[in-house]
Amino acid sequence: MDVRRARQAPPPGQRRADHTGIVGCDLVVDGVTVQSPGSAADLRQLHERAREHDGGFVWLGMHEPTEAALTRVAGIFGLHPLAVEDVLHREQRIKFERYEEVAFLVVRAARYDDRERITAGFVRVFVGPHFVVTVGQGSVMEFGALRARLSTEPELLARGPWSVVHALLDHLVDAYADIAAAMQADLDLTEAAVFAAGTPVSVEQLYQLKRQLMRFKAAVVPLHRAMLALLDKRLTGPPRGIRSYFQDVADQHTAVMEQVIGFDEVVNALLQARLTQVTVDQNNDMRKIASWAAIAAVPTVVGGVYGMNFAIMPELAWRHGYAGAMLSILLGVTVLYWLLRRAGWL
Repeated sequence: MDVRRARQAPPPGQRRADHTGIVGCDLVVDGVTVQSPGSAADLRQLHERAREHDGGFVWLGMHEPTEAALTRVAGIFGLHPLAVEDVLHREQRIKFERYEEVAFLVVRAARYDDRERITAGFVRVFVGPHFVVTVGQGSVMEFGALRARLSTEPELLARGPWSVVHALLDHLVDAYADIAAAMQADLDLTEAAVFAAGTPVSVEQLYQLKRQLMRFKAAVVPLHRAMLALLDKRLTGPPRGIRSYFQDVADQHTAVMEQVIGFDEVVNALLQARLTQVTVDQNNDMRKIASWAAIAAVPTVVGGVYGMNFAIMPELAWRHGYAGAMLSILLGVTVLYWLLRRAGWL
């Protein structure tokens, strides 16, 4: 192993995607990066060098590669055409599959921004005996930081290509946990606002929160089935020495998944409570309108009676008839207002 070359290698994850879609390429032997070429021309040679060592593998990172670039990589590492076809489709089901010696994993990364929006993107991972290929879609997951962290943990990289998969899933689930914590804080504030006096939370705001939660749930919940398949002993997944690490990640993911499912129930309850509040407010408004209409009916009735212009109406010739009519209206309005106020309609 050429340690001098390892020290001269460029910092992992610092490159941007070129025309081939490659954002990083490292040859790892016994947990140490011994070569990081600056182009894709050395991929086949790197793979051959990795196969010469029991603990050697190539970690190739790609971001939204073209079909031609992905086909070339598939030819070098022996990727199955069906899996390559899945990568070329932007929307894909989260899953774990085996194609002979190559495992194929599809996960969905997520990010919660300051505007309370969930941004999601797919990450596809190919794992073989001496290689791991990660293909990112979107900008929600930074592989450069992951490469830099793993470069400081040679004892973990020495476990082989599955160590990269473990680090990726661990990073992914940690991001899920951070998003869940942020959403928990937002839900607490929203719940307090729904039942607080003053300007209420609108139904539209709750619906938007529900949509973001559904997007986050679509990233978190389906991963549970993929994790179960990945840990299934009947399938060839992580080796025995690193399987316990994956089990720990699976346990953390289960906790986050249960938290997200609880969020869904809380948002549904808040949405129903707000709709009930809107209905109650509308009923209160209708009762107030009906009450004032009843009060307005009192002078209308009195005025209608004395506006019929009959010749024989004793009150018309009464000296105090006008004052009596006004007094009757005032008394009727006052009594009706008191009754409606007592009943809670006003």
